[in-house]
Amino acid sequence: MHPGPIDTDMNPADGPYAAGQTALTALGRFGTAEEVAETVTHLAGTAYVTGAEVSVDGGTRREPPVATAG
Repeated sequence: MHPGPIDTDMNPADGPYAAGQTALTALGRFGTAEEVAETVTHLAGTAYVTGAEVSVDGGTRREPPVATAG
């Protein structure tokens, strides 16, 4: 499981770094612990998935989008 920006006590969606993290997600928001738990629950009930790496990150990019002239 590879979670992206998740709203927690240690990484709050209204914290000092939230705007930068939110800007890097395609969904434009932090995820919730419940969304991560739903994914884990789904995978735990799927017998044929083994050794998979799953990102629960709202479409997080590693770098901010580049502005283009236009």
